[in-house]
Amino acid sequence: MKDQLPVTRPFLPPLEEFIPYLEQIWANKQLTNNGPFHQQLEAELAAYLGVEHLSLFANGTLALVTALQALRISGEVITTPYTFAATAHSLLWNGIKPVFVDIDRETCNLDPERIEEAITPATTAIMPVHCYGIPCDVERIERIADTYGLKVIYDAAHAFGVRHKGSSVLRHGDLSILSFHATKVFNTFEGGAIVCPNAKIKQRIDYLKNFGFADEVTVVAPGINGKMNEFSAALGLLQLGHIDQALSRRASLHHRYSQALAEVPTLEVLQAPAEVEWNHAYCPIFVKPGHPLGRDQLYEKLKAHGILSRRYFYPLLSSLPLYRGLPSAAPERLVNANRIADQVICLPIFPDLDVATQDRIVETLVSTA
Repeated sequence: MKDQLPVTRPFLPPLEEFIPYLEQIWANKQLTNNGPFHQQLEAELAAYLGVEHLSLFANGTLALVTALQALRISGEVITTPYTFAATAHSLLWNGIKPVFVDIDRETCNLDPERIEEAITPATTAIMPVHCYGIPCDVERIERIADTYGLKVIYDAAHAFGVRHKGSSVLRHGDLSILSFHATKVFNTFEGGAIVCPNAKIKQRIDYLKNFGFADEVTVVAPGINGKMNEFSAALGLLQLGHIDQALSRRASLHHRYSQALAEVPTLEVLQAPAEVEWNHAYCPIFVKPGHPLGRDQLYEKLKAHGILSRRYFYPLLSSLPLYRGLPSAAPERLVNANRIADQVICLPIFPDLDVATQDRIVETLVSTA
């Protein structure tokens, strides 16, 4: 078998560029607790992403949990079943009931047409996901939230650098949460962030991620240890210098996949709407009915050829034992989500994927269709 080829792998700049950062950490003798690299990365990320305020976290899951606490969300929250487990898990960690709503077939995002019918007197917020980095219908979600007095927290784990109609998609909603996990477009080994609209809410978030401490002797809330360390912040600063090149390379790879598979009727490559500046966080294809192998057999064939694709997101969250007893998890209520979860395969896409290897992936796909 050839060397195994993953769906994605972390973009790591040359090691020699990282050494000066390590030397500076040693010289500063501050490894965490809002160190100089932490402060610098918060400022530079906010500037790069075009947002007012940003609070760094040790990972995206802690950021989700803390965002819900910062806005004092309770009761029920409307969300999507077509997402990574952390989205719904963050609700359970806060004693909140997830209410699943079906997704739009074209974007794989929460369907605004289905949100209003899921609202009850216990609903306090909507938690949509910018799936694969493609923006939700943010204008319609905002109108619904304003009408019913609901908060909106976007799980924007995939949406680093994404722009919608000329501005950052992270500017929408009450808060947006990013993930900087090693598999993401921009990574800090492990990491995440909450994008905030003003300094007041950022201050509360900063308290909550540091055990609730406002100063040495004052604890204002039951916070958690969510702080990012200096090593991760240093990697983030280094990566910012390379991120535009990495995004450009991902766009080129996605375009080659799209062209190569355009004439295969049983395979569809997901595309972003024209008004979106996409980061090509993933390259999902959908295996349509009529494909000779079907999704799962195609997945196994790719694996046999050393190509580790991913059925992302499968199984659907609403089908997991801890969620499937919810009334909103009934398959007949989530027709699109179940259909897409049974069709999706994410193909390898990362900046150092070479053309010859990509052609081998394409040849394997075409030979099955």
